[in-house]
Amino acid sequence: MEWKVIIQSLWMMWEKGFQLLSRWRSAHTSQYGICKVMVRRHRGESIACEDGTLISSGDWIGELHLDNDRILYLLQNGGSDRTALIVARSVRDSMKQITVAIDAAPELSQVKALMGVTLLHRGLTHGLGFEQRPLKSGMIKRLSTSYLRLLLSVLHPEGKERIGRRTDRLVPMMLIHTRASLVGRFAQAASRRGVNQGLMIDTADS
Repeated sequence: MEWKVIIQSLWMMWEKGFQLLSRWRSAHTSQYGICKVMVRRHRGESIACEDGTLISSGDWIGELHLDNDRILYLLQNGGSDRTALIVARSVRDSMKQITVAIDAAPELSQVKALMGVTLLHRGLTHGLGFEQRPLKSGMIKRLSTSYLRLLLSVLHPEGKERIGRRTDRLVPMMLIHTRASLVGRFAQAASRRGVNQGLMIDTADS
């Protein structure tokens, strides 16, 4: 519907503006396929990861974001089921690219872990080895839930109907891949495929 396309266009314009502002709080931003990594310092409580890594306030992390512009294009041209498959494969490829970069790129040399928040943790993270943590109750969880549900309603062809049917399952989760777990899961595959050739399609320093 035309109104849906207009809303999507306005949303993406706002999101691009927000991304530009977000660069001010990151030391470096790089894009690896469908994923963007913003290098910044962790703020808040320490996180004890399953492999023994401790992420303390002030430690460097890679904040992981999906390329929503790319996802919107896929949804508009291929439907939700096909998009889900493509995005899942693309995220896997991005993880392999990031694994190579985390040992080779100076800007990622101090990053202790990749961290991100998503509603789509069931479909996107299957087989990718992310450690999943529920967000603690409070303002951050409420804001994250509201924002991510609104984003899904804007991007998804079924909009609010999709959310209404699955509200109980659309709960934001924090995803974590420590440096060690990322390398342990993806280093061999990345080496076999030779993804160290021409990985970053865009790199920008703040």
